[in-house]
Amino acid sequence: MEMQQLAQRAKAAAIHLAAAGTVEKNRALEEIARALESRSADILSANARDIERSRQEHLAAPLLKRLRFDENKIMEACQGLQSLIRLPDPVGRTLSALELDQGLELYKVSCPIGVIGVIFESRPDALVQISSLCLKSGNAVLLKGGSEAAETNRVLADVITDAGNRAGMPTGWLALLETREDVAGMLSLDTAIDLIVPRGSNAFVRHIMSHTNIPVLGHADGICHVFVDRDADPDMAVRIAVDSKCQYVAVCNAAETLLVHQDIAGEFLPKIQQALEAKGVAIRGCERTAAAIDCRTATAEDWSTEYLDLILSVRVVDSLEAAVDHINTYGSGHTDVIVTGGTGRGTWFMNHVDSADVFYNCSSRFSDGFRFGLGAEVGISTNKIHARGPVGMEGLLIYQWRLMGHGHIVADYSGRNHRPFTHRKLDTPFPS
Repeated sequence: MEMQQLAQRAKAAAIHLAAAGTVEKNRALEEIARALESRSADILSANARDIERSRQEHLAAPLLKRLRFDENKIMEACQGLQSLIRLPDPVGRTLSALELDQGLELYKVSCPIGVIGVIFESRPDALVQISSLCLKSGNAVLLKGGSEAAETNRVLADVITDAGNRAGMPTGWLALLETREDVAGMLSLDTAIDLIVPRGSNAFVRHIMSHTNIPVLGHADGICHVFVDRDADPDMAVRIAVDSKCQYVAVCNAAETLLVHQDIAGEFLPKIQQALEAKGVAIRGCERTAAAIDCRTATAEDWSTEYLDLILSVRVVDSLEAAVDHINTYGSGHTDVIVTGGTGRGTWFMNHVDSADVFYNCSSRFSDGFRFGLGAEVGISTNKIHARGPVGMEGLLIYQWRLMGHGHIVADYSGRNHRPFTHRKLDTPFPS
């Protein structure tokens, strides 16, 4: 089917999906979870073929790790679906209510965006997360995954589409795109598609933004920092830094740069070197770091590199202000962490770091829709409008203004003897 037809089918499906009830959508999510379990052998077989082909094509190790979709990933995907089912329906919520005059009531009500196009990386689990979030939030979705995961994505899309159809979802609410030509076609369909969510590098996101008139919710590089402040507990700082870097290196919320206050550097650097090297991490340090521990000297390029690998750049800084200046200069606005003994310095850090997520005494790896209780995520946005940070269901919603009257006309509120507005806040929800 041509891209134009897929988009038009999605647009038609989005109208019906927007009006779907909570029970109906949750039933579809339950059906999808059951289908993932019952079709697990097909999914695992397809993923094995993708991995073998990618190995032969010498795909980088971090990307191979992202590509794997094993029994644990299927189980996690099903758990994510159950978590999503337990969340309240975000559609149809009354965000505000105002009486304009007696019998004339204005409601601001949450509603789906419509048709969302998502271009994502080699992680097949992203397909499950994105499609389920779109379903629960009443949006139709066009998905384009990485070519290295083509077979896994194809099976997953078939499983999810069939399960959704059995549960009564409108035909065409989900479609899988498979070619670059499909992406180019999607970017031109600004009358059918309401939002594009690209997940990838800064260069990729900028390319998408410059080739479409459709609004883009950008997910940029994850150049995340951990700053160990002068009064940080050294053992806590080691645990947080190691987890931020090593818990899963091939993701956008893994730390890429460690900043260390000069007052604690002499004590802390040997500790963190030992802990990181035990995990196989190669350190690239500034001159002061290299003078304190044995490591490769960092270049200017290292400070703005997203490694997605067992490599960490380390820099000694003079002050809290210098750490914040480094982050705002080289960071990608994703997730940045301070480890410190005082909430005052932690709060100052949070107030001055220009990032979507700023953390105090905890790992950068918490920057995740599922861990935030959002029911997984479509992506992490570094935008400053509409949605920022992990984009869960609320980031897939917009709102309508709904005005309820009883024959009211504007002429009565104009002229010399006009009727005044009351503009009184109401506590009542929009009548269902």
